[in-house]
Amino acid sequence: MSEEQNKPAETEVEQTEAVQDKAAQEKAAQDKAADAGTGDRVAQLEAEVASLKDQLLRQMAEVENTRRRAQRDREDASKFAVSSFAKELVTVADNLRRALEAVPAEGRENDDVLKSLSVGVEATERQLISAFERAGIKKIDPTGELFDPNFHQVMFEIDNTGKPAGTVVQVLQPGYTIHGRLLREAMVGVAKAGPHDLGGQHVDTKA
Repeated sequence: MSEEQNKPAETEVEQTEAVQDKAAQEKAAQDKAADAGTGDRVAQLEAEVASLKDQLLRQMAEVENTRRRAQRDREDASKFAVSSFAKELVTVADNLRRALEAVPAEGRENDDVLKSLSVGVEATERQLISAFERAGIKKIDPTGELFDPNFHQVMFEIDNTGKPAGTVVQVLQPGYTIHGRLLREAMVGVAKAGPHDLGGQHVDTKA
């Protein structure tokens, strides 16, 4: 076979290889584009997952906060639901104490009836105080303490007590708290600042 006869066959081979190379290049370009698209899609999905996770965590935190608030409200309702009733009972405690203080010590020693009555009233007072303690009710007796407007009500000031100004020197009526919250203010008299008591505090008896 002559050289001229072989040229068409070689040309066909070259054309076939060129077509194959072009197809391979297009395929590589398509694969690269597909890989890039897949990467972008993965990044998008990861971002969506992170956003959903953040929303879920926020919702879980809000649910937990709501649960805690509801629990505190239930506890407060349980603790302080008896506040109105407790205010009535502390006046009973006041009357029991007044009854005991009204009986002179000499009368208790010389009169068996007064002695028995006093013993019975004292026992009743102890039981009532024990019931108060179980209910979280505590008595406030601020004698010797500085006036605290959060727990005390000043009724008058007293001169020449020898105490720093604002010191509680007399308790007219004890106060009470329930689980640390004020139930009734203590009614008190406090030491008045003298003319030379520059360090004493002024107490507003109208507060």
